[in-house]
Amino acid sequence: MKRTAQDILNFVEDNDVKFAKLTFCDIFGNQKNLSLFASELPRAFEQGICFDGASIAGFLNVEESDLVLRPDPDTATVLPWRPAEGRVIRMYCDITLPDGRPFEGNCRGYLQSVVKRAKARGLTCNVGCECEFYLFETDEHGEPTKTPLDRGSYFDIPPLDKGENLRREICFAIEEMGLHPEHSHHESGPGQNEVCFLYADAQRSADNLNTFKSTVKAIAARNGLFASFMPKPLADKPGSGLHVNVSLLRDGKNLFDGFTADSEAGHFVAGVLAHARELTAFCNPVPNSYARLGANEAPLYISWSRQNRSQLVRLPSAVGDLCRVELRAPDPAGNPYLVIGLILAAGLDGIDRNLPLPDAVNRNLFHPDAAQGLESLPRTLREAITVAAQSEFISRELPTALQSKYFAYQSQLCHDFEATPDPAAWENQNTFLIL
Repeated sequence: MKRTAQDILNFVEDNDVKFAKLTFCDIFGNQKNLSLFASELPRAFEQGICFDGASIAGFLNVEESDLVLRPDPDTATVLPWRPAEGRVIRMYCDITLPDGRPFEGNCRGYLQSVVKRAKARGLTCNVGCECEFYLFETDEHGEPTKTPLDRGSYFDIPPLDKGENLRREICFAIEEMGLHPEHSHHESGPGQNEVCFLYADAQRSADNLNTFKSTVKAIAARNGLFASFMPKPLADKPGSGLHVNVSLLRDGKNLFDGFTADSEAGHFVAGVLAHARELTAFCNPVPNSYARLGANEAPLYISWSRQNRSQLVRLPSAVGDLCRVELRAPDPAGNPYLVIGLILAAGLDGIDRNLPLPDAVNRNLFHPDAAQGLESLPRTLREAITVAAQSEFISRELPTALQSKYFAYQSQLCHDFEATPDPAAWENQNTFLIL
């Protein structure tokens, strides 16, 4: 049952809540928030909270800068790492114009619109995100370094794995915040980790991913460490992916259970493949993203298969409710509302147009020459921007103003990255320390 504003006000009164963090994303996926005294929550629920949209990257111009945060009471959760006395809760917000009309830069609203389209077709979309991250040491001033926490590798145990206790702390925290952790382990890179949590409906999954990332950052900092979601923080080590898993239900039946190429699920996968190049600017949105693709088990070529982890799209071995399709190219730098929304929209387009699913590619594409004849994803951010900006699909999916600001920002990133005499230093300042 969804929680109402009154439910949250009652909780605040009964549980010594003093502050509420109203949280949202800019169009590039960077999380923002303001802290509100709990006494102001009735006004926030009734009228929203006005803020300066011109100060948020990609939002509005100075001459028309007012925007309004509308907290979603169903997303309220206590922040478990904050003091028990004078508790702090957090809610995700939608964003409107002052007259109540939807704001085009509200990417959470875009995802909601895609979910509504799916429901109009009788479909329910469940999404699960597997998000990898690195843990780095900090220096004597508390500033991040590029020294990994440990030298462990895939599935290692202590003492090679030094992140076990921190992953445990993350699991407890996200569980308190309403996520359902399933398992955690050391990943392939030194200091690289993964904590997996249960799938949810599309909007909640995007919210959960933001919750997960902010929780990992907070708990790492509390332990004197720096958590990085940069796609490729160490040039010669595995990158961090954001594997997006999607299942479709119609009348309670998972359409990926008993998957066939000529089914609705098959057409969905065909749509994702058909638009894969156009999605890349959103799924892999920074120059560093392209150092990851095609290296250390990150896909580069547009193909699908069952179980094969070298493919862009695969159908993991599973039964019943766990049957799904997995897209392996996205990385954690993306805006989760745009990433999930556009993947779903691409799949729905495949269903609407009955797109045929290409033959499965049952080869190990990490071997030289194995990908011969296959189309690749864009190999640079500049190429990805060009593809997306020329896409009819993206043009009809996203508001013109959002596209314009998004591509302009990314083009500036490309220009700055290409012009710098020291790419590693530029990435450290503009990607590593931010993500």
